[in-house]
Amino acid sequence: MSEKEKLDLLEEIMDREEPLELGMELENMEEWDSLSTLALAAKVKELYGINLTAEKITEFKTVQDICDYLK
Repeated sequence: MSEKEKLDLLEEIMDREEPLELGMELENMEEWDSLSTLALAAKVKELYGINLTAEKITEFKTVQDICDYLK
């Protein structure tokens, strides 16, 4: 998956109209909420067959962290 595809996926998950940037901090984004984390976990399970744990999700600090995890 390309970086643009990852960003597009995250924008869709967060229902975000403005483009994401890799350096954006998740804690400063109102779109990064419990529904977004659940949607991300479901998408990771669907795409990679991996259970994304709550512990791992709390390690994500930036959009880049998520993109790096998505391989």
